[in-house]
Amino acid sequence: MKKKNLLLAMILVIAMVFVSACGNDDAKKDSKDNKDSEGKTEQTTIEFWTMQLKPTFTEYIEGVIADFEKENPDIKIDWLDVPAADLDKKILTAVSSNTAPDVVNLNPTFASKLAELDALVNMEEAVSDEDKKKYVKGAWEANRLKDVTFAIPWYLSTEVTLNNTKIYEEAGLDPEKPAKTYEEAKEYSKVIKEKTGKYGYFPSLDLSLVLQHMVVMGAELTNEDGTKAAFNTPEGLKAFEYFTELYQEDLIPKEALSGDQRNTIDMYQAGQVAFFAGSHFISQIKENAPEIYENTKPSEAITGDTGKKTMSVQNIVVPKQTENEEAAVKFALFLTNAENQLAFTKLTPILPSAVEALEDPYFTEAGEDAEPTDLVRITAAGQLDEAELLVPPMENYDELKEAMFDAISEAMLGEATPQEALDKAEKAWNDILAK
Repeated sequence: MKKKNLLLAMILVIAMVFVSACGNDDAKKDSKDNKDSEGKTEQTTIEFWTMQLKPTFTEYIEGVIADFEKENPDIKIDWLDVPAADLDKKILTAVSSNTAPDVVNLNPTFASKLAELDALVNMEEAVSDEDKKKYVKGAWEANRLKDVTFAIPWYLSTEVTLNNTKIYEEAGLDPEKPAKTYEEAKEYSKVIKEKTGKYGYFPSLDLSLVLQHMVVMGAELTNEDGTKAAFNTPEGLKAFEYFTELYQEDLIPKEALSGDQRNTIDMYQAGQVAFFAGSHFISQIKENAPEIYENTKPSEAITGDTGKKTMSVQNIVVPKQTENEEAAVKFALFLTNAENQLAFTKLTPILPSAVEALEDPYFTEAGEDAEPTDLVRITAAGQLDEAELLVPPMENYDELKEAMFDAISEAMLGEATPQEALDKAEKAWNDILAK
């Protein structure tokens, strides 16, 4: 039997606890439907957890809840907002004590760990085919683990490149032709460094983004059944060599290796970097650096020969522990319907997973007075059809991404050749995958 890492072992123990607890009538949640003394059906209470939406979106969430309760007077929604840093621990604690919420907002990485142990409702079975088609295909498929779809997609994002047109002009480059590929990014960086002394490209290389870059460059992370590393190939080596060359030739800032995106945004706002993937920072740039904002032109994500672009997904899951599955799924579908998603996306720079919402002019028409924020939104929405979750849910994900980052760091710092570093990453991955 394969050994699980510490977190999965912890979840397994928890799963055993809640399965055992389900046999104890006294431990069951009070929200279960039952009859009162006169035979009338009591109101069902659904406990709904979100991740750090208060106070910014309190009015919106409360409005959605009020609308749902009006349409479904026999269902009451009890909303709890949890700080992002605490959510994983809190949901584990809740499951272990048989008090898991009925509906909860989780990212795919953590949700997949619960799905591995069959702890989440399979949405392939709980959601009708008609409703499934209402969501962006790539977003729905992002929540699949083997034959199970463990979540309903809520809101999305894709990478959009922000370009400082003033630096392009200083370097004699055409700002109407931003870098579209890794090779163009390298060439532009050479020209910009030579002509201006500034940096062209600032690729973020935090733990997870290294994996995304490799996939976009054509590397497969694992074999088909996920038991062996598969990236020690010409494509994988090309990725290691690419970033090593950029780093050692001083074509990207040394801060790129730290993976701290605060450095990225600070340098862009200071006019020291020409382009980077940072669409979610556009509002911050508008507030903190209005002159840079005015000179910012968004373009589609930089890609490789694969043409792949990444998609990030936030989800809604229903733990199997719920005693109100039908009502919980019903609320999850209501929360993520086109009307509610469109309203949400107009409050913050996110994209809806509902196809109908994406057809709204808000995501398709720039208008004569369009600002960079508008262009970022439209560019991001326009590439959703070709975007996907590039790094699928994997066991021991945290260990895997750290091992890859450590290896590419050694290559970039000159402590190993790119091939030696890639060999080291392959060995580390195979050891982790064999656990």
